[in-house]
Amino acid sequence: MAKAADGQSILENAYQLHTPDDNRTYYDAFAETYDKDFVEAMGYSYPATVAAVYLREAGADDVPVADIGCGTGIVAETLRLPAQSIDGIDISPEMLRLAAVKGLYRSLIAADLTQSLESLGHGYGGVVSAGTFTHGHLGPEPLRNLLNIARSGALFVIGINEAHFGKLGFRDVLDQLERDGLIHGLKAERRPIYDKQGHDHSNDHAFIVQFRRG
Repeated sequence: MAKAADGQSILENAYQLHTPDDNRTYYDAFAETYDKDFVEAMGYSYPATVAAVYLREAGADDVPVADIGCGTGIVAETLRLPAQSIDGIDISPEMLRLAAVKGLYRSLIAADLTQSLESLGHGYGGVVSAGTFTHGHLGPEPLRNLLNIARSGALFVIGINEAHFGKLGFRDVLDQLERDGLIHGLKAERRPIYDKQGHDHSNDHAFIVQFRRG
């Protein structure tokens, strides 16, 4: 059985990453055991929470969905959308290879969110993300790039680690995007990241940020 200590090590090492190449190499290395050694061992309920909020808020037109930082497809497993309605985007080719086996996505796309996302087009009706905006990963800067892949009115449900949210100024960036008319309906819910007790991160929380593109 996977141990929480193993999952905790995976998490804490991930928090020490600094560059896109660091992330790609790291997640490629443990992709094969990610679901068992991290998701199962730690009680990683965060992706399911993001998916549930999207399903609660979405209308019939909020597709297709871009699953940002899709990993092995944990968000998509809970969304249970038709495969033609969701694309998975991740920096790790190995994560995408494993997601492909699950048959949950229309397309799987390797992308670095710090670079141009023009190749993704501009037609998404929904954008979801769990676990991408956290320590060792991305600050708020890619949010503007993500707006560009979505059409007007598209629903965004983006999870942001609570400590990361405050430290890197996500609130200021989101408020500015709203003032500029680029997004509207901004709101956030504080939700737990894990549903298992007994490890050092059991009480970690994230903000599930929701808005629509202007």
